[in-house]
Amino acid sequence: MERRLSDGRNRYAEREYDVLSEHWRPLFGSVRMDRKQERDMLGVLGGMGPLATVDFVRKIVQNTSADRDQHHIPMLVCSASNIPDRTAAIVGVGPDPLPAMIDALRRLERAGATYIAIACNTAHNWHGALQEAASVPILHIADAVLDDLKSRNVREGVIGILATTGTLQAGIYQDRLSRHGFACRSPDRQDEVMRAICLVKAGRIGEAGAVLRDQVSMLISAGCRCVILACTEIPVALDATGDDLHGVTIDATDALSRACVDAYTRGSGRAPACPVSAMELG
Repeated sequence: MERRLSDGRNRYAEREYDVLSEHWRPLFGSVRMDRKQERDMLGVLGGMGPLATVDFVRKIVQNTSADRDQHHIPMLVCSASNIPDRTAAIVGVGPDPLPAMIDALRRLERAGATYIAIACNTAHNWHGALQEAASVPILHIADAVLDDLKSRNVREGVIGILATTGTLQAGIYQDRLSRHGFACRSPDRQDEVMRAICLVKAGRIGEAGAVLRDQVSMLISAGCRCVILACTEIPVALDATGDDLHGVTIDATDALSRACVDAYTRGSGRAPACPVSAMELG
């Protein structure tokens, strides 16, 4: 009896969908997703930190070429703010965050994520271990930045890196960039960068932006062709300054968001991510 009722409700819902589709199609066209779009689901492993995760999700939405809800990327976000500090673990003064990251990863997989993005640069120190534990692909933020560099026709030279001490010590960017012919430079005042990152996490975004703006200027003055904003807190602070630094910086958060859009739309017949809005670097 219950099954017959369920089947009846499903047939009713299908008829209602068809009626609504016929009504709206002349105005908006077909909104029925293809099988790939119905199946694929981005999982965001976030919470490191929470404000940076919100910024990442916002950039995914902004970088999606869409004119209706149904053209945006279905996604699940796990803001796992309980994950221990990544830099503290890398420098040897804090607990291993991998078990907590794997737990958050499992939640995303159980909820239906078919590919994962990690909204934290320093957490990519454990990318290999996370990918080994995962049943779905995990995008790498440094690969997304390399793609951004290529799209701007930047293929050699010195690249500045603004990042946590953990990201720098782990070589998350240096290893990949050096294999593609780039040299890397970090700030002379790394302590100031870390102070600014902590200010963002504490909600003192204006103070952080002023500090980070000065660090970008010093790296460019030192001969860097551009500066990678290689911590998800950094673009949040720099955006708040109101200064247009897009021509001399690469926002790793934005690059990863574009990679998420491209991974979803690739082969689906949908438009790719919106074009890069920043000026091409010379």
